[in-house]
Amino acid sequence: MAEFDIVIKNGMVIDGTRAPRFRGDIGIKHGRVAKIGRIQPHEGKRLVDASGSIVAPGFIDLHTHYDAQIFWDPYLTISGYHGITSVVIGNCGFGFAPVHPKEAERAMLTMVRTEAIPLRSMQAAMPFDWESYPQFLDKLDNIPKGINLLPYVPMNPLLGYVMGIDESKTGRMPTDDEHKQMRQILNEAMDAGACGWSAQRLKPDGPSSVQRDYDGAPMNTDVMHDETCFEMAKVLGDRGEGFQELTLASWDPKADAAHFEKLAEISGRPIMFEAVAANDRFPHRHRNTLRWLERCRERGLPVYGQGVTTDAGLTFTFEDWNLFDDSDAWREATTGSVADRTEKLGDPRRRAALKAQMPRESLIVNFFEEIVITQVERPENKRFEGMTLRLAMLETKKDAVDTMLDLAVSENLKTEFFAPGTNSHDSAGMKELIDYPYLTFGVSDGGAHTKFLTAGRFPTEGIINFARDQKWISLEDIHWRLSGLPAFCAGFKDRGFLREGAPADIVIYDLQKLAVQPVEIVHDLPGDEWRRIQRAEGYRYVIVNGAVTWENDQFTGAHPGKVLRHGVSA
Repeated sequence: MAEFDIVIKNGMVIDGTRAPRFRGDIGIKHGRVAKIGRIQPHEGKRLVDASGSIVAPGFIDLHTHYDAQIFWDPYLTISGYHGITSVVIGNCGFGFAPVHPKEAERAMLTMVRTEAIPLRSMQAAMPFDWESYPQFLDKLDNIPKGINLLPYVPMNPLLGYVMGIDESKTGRMPTDDEHKQMRQILNEAMDAGACGWSAQRLKPDGPSSVQRDYDGAPMNTDVMHDETCFEMAKVLGDRGEGFQELTLASWDPKADAAHFEKLAEISGRPIMFEAVAANDRFPHRHRNTLRWLERCRERGLPVYGQGVTTDAGLTFTFEDWNLFDDSDAWREATTGSVADRTEKLGDPRRRAALKAQMPRESLIVNFFEEIVITQVERPENKRFEGMTLRLAMLETKKDAVDTMLDLAVSENLKTEFFAPGTNSHDSAGMKELIDYPYLTFGVSDGGAHTKFLTAGRFPTEGIINFARDQKWISLEDIHWRLSGLPAFCAGFKDRGFLREGAPADIVIYDLQKLAVQPVEIVHDLPGDEWRRIQRAEGYRYVIVNGAVTWENDQFTGAHPGKVLRHGVSA
C-alpha cells in the first residue's frame, strides 16, 4: 500500500525559513507534510512531478477584505490565482459581525464606499443568518473554501453593535459599561477562535481620509478614541494571546507611532502597521517609517510593518470612484447616483472649489497631471486615449481638472482613467522596501476596490520583479517574506514553512514561465456586477491542506480550506 497520499518528486525546495534551497521530495499524508527527503514514486497514491520547478510554502495574504466575497468565491480570486493559500479577513476594522439582524442592510452599506464592494453582490449572496461573532465563524466553517481564513474581529461592527451605528459615528467616548461590553464580545470571539482585533483610524481631518462610509461621512473607527483601542489591547494582554492590525493616520506621525508603541506595550502582543508604501516623490516618508520600525525591533517592541510591494496603480471611472475622499469638495461631488455625480462634476460653479481643494497628491498618484486617459466612449474623443492629462491639456487648452471632468461628463462618466502608483517596481524607494528584511509583502486589499485595483498579483509580481529579474532578493528570502514572516506576524501557528508535521499548503511553479496576465474585466459577481482581475501563468500546482486546488491553469473544484481558529485548523 502507498504510504503517502501525494508524493512531490524532484522539485527545488525552498522551505520558507530562509534555509538554503535543496533538491528533494515531499510526501503528504492526511493533509500534512509527512516526510521531506528522498521518496520513491511508488510510495505515493499520486505522483506530482516537480522537475524544473520551485516547491515552496503557500503564500499568505495578510491584508484582504474577502469577508463578503467568500460567500460567492471559494478561491478568493484574484489572490487565489497567485499562489495564495491563506488570507486574513476582518482587516482595517471592517466586517460583518457582530450585527443586529435588523441592521444587516446597514452593515452592507458600510462596505459599499469604504471598500467599494458592490451592494448588489452582497445582497444577492450574503444570508446574514448570524448575529454574534462566534456564529459568524460557524457560518464560515460551513461554506466551501479553497483557501484558509484567519479571522480578526473588526472594530467597525463591534462599535456599531454596542453603541448603535449612528451613535458610534458621533465620536463620543463609550461609557464604562459599553467598554465592558466590547471587551466581553472580543473575549467571546477569541474564545471561539478569533485571532485578534483590527481598526482603521483615518482621522477625518487627517492626511489620508480616503475611505468613508456610503454617504461620505467618516467611518465610526475614524472617530473612535485612543482609550477604546487601549481597552481592546488590554484584552489581549490579559489573555496573553492575539494579534492587532491597525491603519492610523493623522497630521502628527510621531503621535501615531507612539500610539502603536503604547498598544504593543499594553498588550504585549504583535501589532501590524498598515502600510509602508514607497513614494518616489516623497521618499522621506517611507524611510522614516522604516527607521521607526527598526527602532521598535531593537527595543523588542512587537510592531511590524507590511509593505506595498506592487505598483498596480488604479483604473477608474467617475461612475464609481471614491478615492478622492480626502478632499471635502471632491467627496461631495462624487457621492450619489451617476446622475447626481454627472450633474455635480459638470457644474461650472463647483469647479473653483474642486481646484482649490485638490485630492492630496502622493496618496493616489504623485502628480495629478500624470493620470492617464485609458479609454473613451465617443469617437471624437479617441485622440485622447493613451494621453496623460498633462498632454491632453495641450489639446484642450484647459487645466487638468477641466480637461478630466469635461471629458468624463461628456461621456456620462464612462471615461476610463489610470492613476499610476506612487512608486514603480524598479524605483530606489521600492528597493529600500525590499532591502528591509522585516517587512512583509502586500498589500493586496483583496475583495475590495475590485473595479479599481488588482494588487492581489503581488506574490507573482514580487517573485518576477525582485527575485528573478532584478535579483534584489534571493528566492530563499522572498519566500520567507511571502510565507514565514507573515505567518509569524499575524498568528498563523503552524503554517508558512515546509516542515514535517506542518499542514501541506504548497505552491509549485516554473520560475522562468511565471508571469502576470493583463487586466481583464469579468462579469462574475453576484447581482450582475463586474470587476477587474489579473491572472497568473507559471503556477503548475497549488495544494491546500494536502489537496490539489490548482492544476493545468485552472481550479480543480476541491474545497479543502479551513477557518484557522486560534491560528490553526481543527
